[in-house]
Amino acid sequence: MGSSEKLYYSISEVCDLTGLKPHVLRYWETAFPMLTPSKNKAGNRVYDADDLEVVRAIKRLLYEERFTVEGARAKLRDMLEGEGQMDLDLDGGASVAPGELDEIVEELRELISMLERDPMDGRSDSSGRGGEG
Repeated sequence: MGSSEKLYYSISEVCDLTGLKPHVLRYWETAFPMLTPSKNKAGNRVYDADDLEVVRAIKRLLYEERFTVEGARAKLRDMLEGEGQMDLDLDGGASVAPGELDEIVEELRELISMLERDPMDGRSDSSGRGGEG
């Protein structure tokens, strides 16, 4: 009905809809050139329906189908080219403003630091996530 048919979503709304954290979405923007949310006048990310579809596809490829980031990027590129629905620049010619580059580098450093403290890939026997062992 009404709310699921919005034109634009904030990063927090996308997080609520997908169960992802904001830093994950920001990282995916750097790793997946087909994920291109725009920014509003206040500088906040604004995701449209196509962006939300791409986020859901990335999540499925990485978390359910267990692709690597590189493999998921290639698979998603193939999927999007096959559908022909989204007008995406898939040539890898993404450009980043100099100020944004510093922000991206800092976010990546934070991600690396978080992963070093709390690995999510099951290498730690004391991960507390249950499972085999």
